[in-house]
Amino acid sequence: MKKKIVVLGATGTIGSKISEILLSEGHQVTLIARHTDKLEKYRSLGAQIVAGDITDTEILAKAFKDADSAFVLVPDNVKAENTRVYQRSVTRTLIKAIERSGIRHIVNMSSVGSHMHEGNGMMGGTAEQEVRLNQLEGVNVLHIRSAYFMENILRTIGLVKKMGINGSAADGDYAIPMVATQDVAQVASIHLANLDFTGKSVHAVMGPRNYTLREITSIVGKAVGNPDLPYVQLPVEQARQAFLNNGFSEDFAQNLIDMASAIQTGFMNYQKRDESTTTPTTAEEFANQIYAPAYQKQ
Repeated sequence: MKKKIVVLGATGTIGSKISEILLSEGHQVTLIARHTDKLEKYRSLGAQIVAGDITDTEILAKAFKDADSAFVLVPDNVKAENTRVYQRSVTRTLIKAIERSGIRHIVNMSSVGSHMHEGNGMMGGTAEQEVRLNQLEGVNVLHIRSAYFMENILRTIGLVKKMGINGSAADGDYAIPMVATQDVAQVASIHLANLDFTGKSVHAVMGPRNYTLREITSIVGKAVGNPDLPYVQLPVEQARQAFLNNGFSEDFAQNLIDMASAIQTGFMNYQKRDESTTTPTTAEEFANQIYAPAYQKQ
């Protein structure tokens, strides 16, 4: 049976892929984003497109009403002067909209490391959102705790081309779970369509295995003809300046640095890897199918 499903952040990395999957399966999908230009391509596939901010309770409540399920998240706000305050405002709006609408199934985009409420940078906000959503009565909530996105490495293509290195503030030799966003979207879409969860639960999505940043750097390097591409752990202040030069706020940059610096504490390796959490797309497949084409375009 086809479902009525709402997708927030439909222009984002995960939301766009979820939208494509659900529409291809014939579901009645409502897509919500602040800027809808990128969503027009979905209208011909039957999508209802709503222009709205994720902090607008009325718009969200109206969209959630009569829907079978909804995909929710806390989108990044690189300009936020106080990242945690911004994240809490989003969560507060979501809670109000869910309560007013009567929707009964929510799939929440979270992250590995969200079992902690501090010492994990950006994930402090996703951890708080999990707790708040778990306090809803009569609502089934599934938290998708995704591993580190393989797509994150696309952000440093400019560094690779300009400096001949890949780098960040994170330890390059500590292995963490990494996942292709298409696999995350596939898992989320199944739950949104099947409504196969009750109560409050977690589904970790961890990719095929753990990789170090040095290892994935070598893999993408090989895909673009540079198998000796080095990974360099950048000094914190250098990484901070790079974020600021890209227009990020001081606080958002600090959250990113805190997350990267904490990788070697093991906070991202908390979730258990088993058949239900392991997904198929390897770093080699990602490098050839996603990274190499993106590299050639820049």
